[in-house]
Amino acid sequence: MSTASISMDGQAAVTPAALGWAHIHWGLGLFITGFVTGFIPIAPYINGALAGDVGPVFLKNMTLWWGCPAILAELTLKTGGLGMIAIGLCYLAITRQGASPNISSHERIAPTLCAYGLIAELVTAGAGYAIGNYFWPNFYFEPVQTGKNLWLVAQGLSIAVYVVGVCYASAGIRRASRELLPSAAR
Repeated sequence: MSTASISMDGQAAVTPAALGWAHIHWGLGLFITGFVTGFIPIAPYINGALAGDVGPVFLKNMTLWWGCPAILAELTLKTGGLGMIAIGLCYLAITRQGASPNISSHERIAPTLCAYGLIAELVTAGAGYAIGNYFWPNFYFEPVQTGKNLWLVAQGLSIAVYVVGVCYASAGIRRASRELLPSAAR
């Protein structure tokens, strides 16, 4: 049997299981992308170590790992990916318990919002950094507040799209879990 069927209004009716697997599929991919992104801050230090430049300046700059522009993207992808996996597992647990809630249109777009929000965050972190450096050379490491603020706001908006998707999914999970509770516990 298919995980989606045509409902009365002509739109595909998505099952909680299909929605759960969509969250897990996107979440796992974005979580792994976060790990790959995590190697970006390490690359300059590996290059410096291979070049034999392991003097006091190199060791002092090791603290820049935490000040690397890729850190926000890395942590957002990892955390967001794990969040999507958790949401997907909640939908699968609801299905396993026998609940068959109606999926709202907001829930239907939640995995897309979450995934695109995280992808947009990665793109704004990378492309935004390159564009920011074009207009404000070395804006991230120098005190160029305009460039840094604009770059961070763009990333914040991308993260906000993810948060909206999480809110839609959470509302659906809460609604579906109420269906599982005995009437006395509600």
